[in-house]
Amino acid sequence: MVVSLPWMNFLSGTQFLISQTAPVLAAATESENSPIVLASVLLSLVIVYFASKLGGELCARIDLPPVLGELVGGVAVGVSALHLLVFPMSGIDASSSLMMQMIQMSAHLSPESLTAVFQSQSEVISVLAEIGVVILLFEIGLESDLKELIRVGPQAAIVAVVGVVAPFALGTAGLMLLFHVAVVPAIFAGAALTATSIGITARVLAEIQQLASKEGQIIVGAAVLDDVLGIIVLAVVAGLAKTGEVQVGNVIYLVVSAGVFLVGSIWLGRLLNPFFVALVNELRTRGQVLITALIFVFLLSYIAAVIQLEAILGAFAAGLILAETEKRKELKDQVVPIADMLVPIFFVVVGAKTDISVLNPFVPENREGLITAAFLVVVAIVGKVVTGFTLVGQPSLNRWAIGIGMIPRGEVGLVFAAIGASSGVLPDSLQAAIVVMVILTTFVAPPLLRVAFSNQVAQTSLSEEAEILNESALLDDELIAETTLREDKQAANE
Repeated sequence: MVVSLPWMNFLSGTQFLISQTAPVLAAATESENSPIVLASVLLSLVIVYFASKLGGELCARIDLPPVLGELVGGVAVGVSALHLLVFPMSGIDASSSLMMQMIQMSAHLSPESLTAVFQSQSEVISVLAEIGVVILLFEIGLESDLKELIRVGPQAAIVAVVGVVAPFALGTAGLMLLFHVAVVPAIFAGAALTATSIGITARVLAEIQQLASKEGQIIVGAAVLDDVLGIIVLAVVAGLAKTGEVQVGNVIYLVVSAGVFLVGSIWLGRLLNPFFVALVNELRTRGQVLITALIFVFLLSYIAAVIQLEAILGAFAAGLILAETEKRKELKDQVVPIADMLVPIFFVVVGAKTDISVLNPFVPENREGLITAAFLVVVAIVGKVVTGFTLVGQPSLNRWAIGIGMIPRGEVGLVFAAIGASSGVLPDSLQAAIVVMVILTTFVAPPLLRVAFSNQVAQTSLSEEAEILNESALLDDELIAETTLREDKQAANE
């Protein structure tokens, strides 16, 4: 027999009431915070755009790639300097953000509400940054020539494979032999050296008008393959960190799905291109080309993400497919303003999340990491630069430019460092060394790439000037001919 006392009934009733009302209260709190979340996102975008434009203009005026200025602007407003735009990471909360402190003072939020607003704002800005890199890769796909990519495919594959194997082998072996790092952390750090940040390299190539060059197409093709290989390597080392063993089935799945997705989507897309053009021609509402294209881009990006690849691969494939339609130029013109609005968010966020305090040699804990970082930076640069010299039999090819174009790790390296830190497999000094390597390779590659392409950029400028002069001469000849014809007619009439 179970006795039910009145106070027990009261407690059970209270617990039931709390369980039923808690979601309602949470929803009410969330509803109250919604205007503040929107306000914080808008203020974040003001900071992002100001930092990107200021940094980009300063770099452009000293003849450096504007993308470098966007990264520097992100570092300035991020966790390394002004703390205006920070994101939830280890040891960072809402109180670390000057922007959140301003919002708390103006809106009089409780600490709990401020934390909720901070997390929501960070998620929104991070999602906008990811959409920005999707748009960037779509724009790069539109700028690329699928036939040229197929033609340089074997060369790009050689560059990609060497660019993965060389730094991985050198980094892992060097850390184990020279620094006596354990096997699993050494493998993880070596894997962080493999991938290439296609976003940063392709943005610089576009800025110096070398994206359509043979070297540019090899770099882009190799960087895309690097991204696929990097995803596979990341999956392998993440599994190694969790279980201590490589899951062969997962590796095979990633390799097969990546190949099937890229080849299948491009093949199917080329078959459906006429239907895309016919559909766009039938639509009568505004934005028919852009919106239809974005539906296609986001659909391919979604499929890539669902099968555990990167969404940017889907966006790049969509760009390659739509670049072969007669709507290419119109679509490129309409995508540029979208890219100008979203892509800077990605680069500023990458800079804002990068903590350069690990470069401070006066902090004793950083010194071991700096020594290791120096080794990783050398391996990261040499391991990619040598890729250009693996292409033999083509004396006219700019091998330095190809190797330098593969150097930046960017957000890809930061992902490796973040996963390694969260899994606990990386010691603090090695994690700091990876962050330093990512920072230096990201910042050193754009100006070096510009120098490597300097002769070709000059030749492009001369060609453009000659083309303008030829056009002017033709116009002058046409004007002279028209004037002569007019005078002859006038003389005949007289």
